[in-house]
Amino acid sequence: MEKIIELKNISKAFDGETVLDNMSLDIYDNEFITLLGPSGCGKTTTLRIVGGFEHPDQGDVIFMGERINDVPPHKRHVNTVFQKYALFPHLNVFENVAFGLRQRKVPKNEIKEKVDNMLKMVMLSGFADRSVTSLSGGQQQRVAIARALVNEPKVLLLDEPLGALDLKLRKDMQQELKKIQKNTGITFIFVTHDQEEALSMSDTIVVMSEGKIQQIGTPSDIYNEPVNAFVADFIGESNIIDGVMLSDYRVRFGGHTFECLDTGFAPNEPVDVVVRPEDVDIVAPEKGMLCGNVTSVTFMGVHNEAIVDIGGFKWMIQTTDHVEENAYIGITLEPDAIHIMKKSKYSGMFGDYSSYSNELEELSNPGGEDEE
Repeated sequence: MEKIIELKNISKAFDGETVLDNMSLDIYDNEFITLLGPSGCGKTTTLRIVGGFEHPDQGDVIFMGERINDVPPHKRHVNTVFQKYALFPHLNVFENVAFGLRQRKVPKNEIKEKVDNMLKMVMLSGFADRSVTSLSGGQQQRVAIARALVNEPKVLLLDEPLGALDLKLRKDMQQELKKIQKNTGITFIFVTHDQEEALSMSDTIVVMSEGKIQQIGTPSDIYNEPVNAFVADFIGESNIIDGVMLSDYRVRFGGHTFECLDTGFAPNEPVDVVVRPEDVDIVAPEKGMLCGNVTSVTFMGVHNEAIVDIGGFKWMIQTTDHVEENAYIGITLEPDAIHIMKKSKYSGMFGDYSSYSNELEELSNPGGEDEE
């Protein structure tokens, strides 16, 4: 694939506080790439630097081989869809989409053809004469996407564009955006703090924390092979346990020695062990590799979510089996359920479910995203 954007050693600070710290990233043609991370990690600033709305303090932005640091936003082959859509309330749907074409003095018949095609692509044929203020949030978002795409940019930037939608519409639009990206072949750079959104839509995910890239990979790479405790915790639920790599394929944690699939660690090297909640099998205590007490059970629809105290460490286990609160259970782990990571600055910060509850999770992440 052809490289379309290169960010080289980008640094950016606001009021003396570093937001991007010597960041480098390559973005390819026809790629759906998602910048993922918590509020304040620098993902929105990265997007704004690509769009020309912010200038890096250090480093270069290369677009198709040319340095564009000083090129203003309107002269870049890049369009942006913001969370608040920024539609023109005094113009109807057709004129909102046609706005950029009219600015460029495109002939009338060509404008009509392009706008009609774009409205068809976003499933708004027949809405051309409607006032944008009469549309639902999802329809307004489609208008914003059509307006951005009608100018045929090389790159479309999407800054939390689904944040204002309700859950069902959000999921529908995730599929729509992926389909639109495939149909147009335009590179999409998408910003979100929603892990599920990133996993379901992206070709490539860039996980960010504290102005640095933690990991770049496909959704399955990021989920199944996280490089450190931050990534493992941020992408889905994870039990992250202190362990010791005894030798290749053998790790000890929780007082038991397990077979695993990992190699390349020093003998007796301290490591972080990741076990996803869905990869734990519940068995009778006498058959368990580890045993513990169930402290809570939450019915989640498809599965039960149990918190289990094993030697003072609270595990999360997702199971379709019936499990009772206060029961004493055993667990077993297959070698491919165990993933070994190097110790990092994030070790010990994540992975124990002592204080976990769905309510706490929602309170700590109410869905809004601060400007970065």
